[in-house]
Amino acid sequence: MNAWLPTSPCTPEACAGHEGRTASVPHAVLRLSTALLVLLAGILGAPSLRLLPAASRHTVIRAWSAALLRAFGIRITVHGGPGPRGGRLLVPNHISWLDVPLVAAAAPSRMLAKSDIRTWPFLGRLAGRAGTLFIERDRIRALPATVTEIGNALRAGDRVTVFPEGSTWCGRDRGTFRRAAFQAALDAAVPVQPVHLAYLRREDGDPAGAPAFVGDDPLTASLWRIARARGVRAEVTLLPRIPPGRHPDRRDLAAAAQRAVAACAARRAPARAVAAQPSGPSATDRDSAKRPPVSVHHWVSSSPAAASSLRTPS
Repeated sequence: MNAWLPTSPCTPEACAGHEGRTASVPHAVLRLSTALLVLLAGILGAPSLRLLPAASRHTVIRAWSAALLRAFGIRITVHGGPGPRGGRLLVPNHISWLDVPLVAAAAPSRMLAKSDIRTWPFLGRLAGRAGTLFIERDRIRALPATVTEIGNALRAGDRVTVFPEGSTWCGRDRGTFRRAAFQAALDAAVPVQPVHLAYLRREDGDPAGAPAFVGDDPLTASLWRIARARGVRAEVTLLPRIPPGRHPDRRDLAAAAQRAVAACAARRAPARAVAAQPSGPSATDRDSAKRPPVSVHHWVSSSPAAASSLRTPS
């Protein structure tokens, strides 16, 4: 474990449980089979996709990403829009490997992913063909070259999505936005667009645990948990862009983006609570990840590696 790598206190046992309806085993298998077909279609179609004009390419990517999420039974709600064309850095909070198609369904872009994503079956090959930028998270010396690569993509007019928390959180809390990628936006003089992601239970609007991909959770376990969960919806909010020059320092720029995401989460939480109008204690009142002093989110950020999340699929 490298001391410089960001960590999250979220664990599968505390944060990734599903409360609510579940799909039958045959239904879950059907979902996984459909998702696999969608992935295969993406891999086969990726080379010809590059030949399309940008607008048409983005339309296809949005439709494909939405189809992948729908294959898992997840409905999508998008608030806001990506705005005019041109390079920009999108910076969402990070909950799940599903965040990648979720962002792409709202604002197609090049993703920054950890290098070992290349070895993932199907997903790794698709990521490579989609123009994903890769970072070797275990080599801090590789970071300046990665920042330069992001900056070059932004100057070329590409949207680039970076998950600046550097690790996945369950969605009930968030991590600190790391500053390195924001230097690329400063160097390229492009806007930064904060993005808020949430996975919610449709019946009451509370955070859904099934999509959370945290700690030492295996990908196979995550896939099966998501396939079995019913009544999950994904919500993506594209927040106002921070124009270049407003924050000349990457520390201030990262802090401003983090505040925007946190403020969005705070605004939407009361709205969900009013809409749900629970008659008694909600399901998440019983969830160990939301209990006060013993909550996993009251651990220090330097929690032991065995109980903390070091992964970030993108």
